[in-house]
Amino acid sequence: MRKDYKTVKGYGEREIVISKSRFIGYVNRAETEEEALNFIDSIKKKHPNATHNCSCYMVGEHDQIQKANDDGEPSGTAGVPMLEVLKKQGLKDTVVVVTRYFGGIKLGGGGLIRAYGKATTEGIDAAQVVERKLHHVMKISIDYTWLGKVENEVRNSHYTLAEIQYAEGVDVFVEVLKDDEEAFVNWITELTNGQSTINCVDKKFVEFIVE
Repeated sequence: MRKDYKTVKGYGEREIVISKSRFIGYVNRAETEEEALNFIDSIKKKHPNATHNCSCYMVGEHDQIQKANDDGEPSGTAGVPMLEVLKKQGLKDTVVVVTRYFGGIKLGGGGLIRAYGKATTEGIDAAQVVERKLHHVMKISIDYTWLGKVENEVRNSHYTLAEIQYAEGVDVFVEVLKDDEEAFVNWITELTNGQSTINCVDKKFVEFIVE
């Protein structure tokens, strides 16, 4: 399973104007190349009369799928600078389209690189960056006599109480950062005087907004 990583929370868009040209940055999460291509296609359909719809995406645990498209802009002045923004911010599974409506003033190669880079950054900012951290879902099996104490202590800790299931005994499910598992087990064992069974029953990513 992949390690903690950064991506975008979801869809975001933002428009900037540079030398009378409109640049609209569209950003979304894409966990497959198909999702990335579908998103690019949807933006192109939204702006069929735009001067350019430049795009890039980075997909895969090891960024194994990387594509950039200048869509008619001079080679290397749009798609690649956009992709570089994703790399610098360390974002995975992310697709970007920057739509341009030409305003009559040529920007030159350097100006285009800066414009497409800025539009990408603005779009990412609108979409919001999240860090996805791997958590282990720990099941604490206890007798009812321990429920009040365990529930109260977990709720007042930095761990996340996910669910409580009631049967002959009680199962308390808590989301714990992967690296905190050993400390968590020791803590609950001490809390219950060893009268609990603690197992990892699932793994999941939990998202945190990166300010």
